[in-house]
Amino acid sequence: MISLGCAKNLVDAEIMLGSALAQGMEITGDADEADVLIVNTCAFIDSAKEESIEAILDAHRGRGLKKRKGQKLIVAGCMAQRFSKELMSELPEVDAFLGLDQIKDAPQIIEQVLARDTPLTDATWQPLNLVSRKPAYLPDWDTPRFRLTPSHTAFTKIAEGCNHPCSFCVIPQMRGRHRSRTIESVVAEVRALVAEGVKEINLISQDTTYYGMDLWEEKAGPRQKVDPTRGVTLVHLLHELQRIEGEFWIRLLYTHPAHWSDELIAAIAACDKVCRYIDMPLQHIHPRMLEVMRRETSSEHIEDLIARIRAGIPGIAIRTTFIVGFPGETEEEFDYLLDFIERTRFERLGVFTYSQEEGSRAAKMEGQLPQKTKQARYKRAMKLQQKIAREQSEAQIGTTIRALVDNPKTARGHIDAPDIDGRILLTKTAPVGEFIDVQITGAQIYDLIGCPA
Repeated sequence: MISLGCAKNLVDAEIMLGSALAQGMEITGDADEADVLIVNTCAFIDSAKEESIEAILDAHRGRGLKKRKGQKLIVAGCMAQRFSKELMSELPEVDAFLGLDQIKDAPQIIEQVLARDTPLTDATWQPLNLVSRKPAYLPDWDTPRFRLTPSHTAFTKIAEGCNHPCSFCVIPQMRGRHRSRTIESVVAEVRALVAEGVKEINLISQDTTYYGMDLWEEKAGPRQKVDPTRGVTLVHLLHELQRIEGEFWIRLLYTHPAHWSDELIAAIAACDKVCRYIDMPLQHIHPRMLEVMRRETSSEHIEDLIARIRAGIPGIAIRTTFIVGFPGETEEEFDYLLDFIERTRFERLGVFTYSQEEGSRAAKMEGQLPQKTKQARYKRAMKLQQKIAREQSEAQIGTTIRALVDNPKTARGHIDAPDIDGRILLTKTAPVGEFIDVQITGAQIYDLIGCPA
């Protein structure tokens, strides 16, 4: 399995592997040993698509090796879901394309592919296209999984799909409408993970703060406004997870500013197992940019929300991302964003240059900016954030931080999510997968240096 892209895609890969194991198949980390190789692709932005295509071609080239004669190649994930028809003609080397609804059926598809003769010299031969157009699949607590993360950390997908109309994004077209798991299903999964020794549960979906609102919509009716304080919500889920015994962290990833409530802020403050860490991609702050991006929120709402979160949850760290170089973005609008970044001083921040995604509303907009302009704005925004990040890191010197050890010489505090944020570089070894106290003795731009207490 070669899995690319985000943590949500990684969970899909884990389900495919877990289902294969449950059917008696074996998993190998050596591609030369594999009868079947699956490339789980990403199609979020241009660079992700390019990486996915290169991974597919590399896998096919590897089949020219003597050890891999007869090896089958399956392409899964968002790129397969979005472009399977086009890819069938462009990549005849692939044996099958499977979509997001088919990940649970991976064992049956593997057997089907293995039983199929694939003469690549036959002009009439075509890959299997097993992609359904409107994904509806949702994993459950007992869905087989083979975790690809370190044993002490895991991702739990609490919902799938997205209802937002963001003009730059095609995720709803790929992953379908938002659909939430039940609280009972999520709690059962987390309880099992904690029993296995997992110390960090990362809750993920396309929009974590929308969790449960679709269930309330079903009861209230499509014309009823969703009340975030009623029905099944993220607030109720957090309180249920808080009741699970054991020492572990709960981390919220991928929240949307439009669906925060005072009740959610109070729930995070009340639940000591929930990390004082918020991942909330904002994308922009200028009023006109938010409107043309179709972000369903306003600059006033965002600034007020950040103030309420920081006042209501002491010690909170906010991570966000912004898009620069969106079609029509003026220098004044970009400067407006820089001013906001400087004033707000986010603890964690990432920047993307706008990617013109085929099928999105923004791709058809006038005022597409040259790559040179987008890259220059990216560099200016990141230079500003690096200055802020260095100052914040240096302010940690002399403090003691509770941290989770990822490897003998590296740990992470509660404000650092796996793979995307900073680390604590340890001056002496510590036990992997355990919580320790670390005295911070030095700082880099994003990383800290510390001595285990």
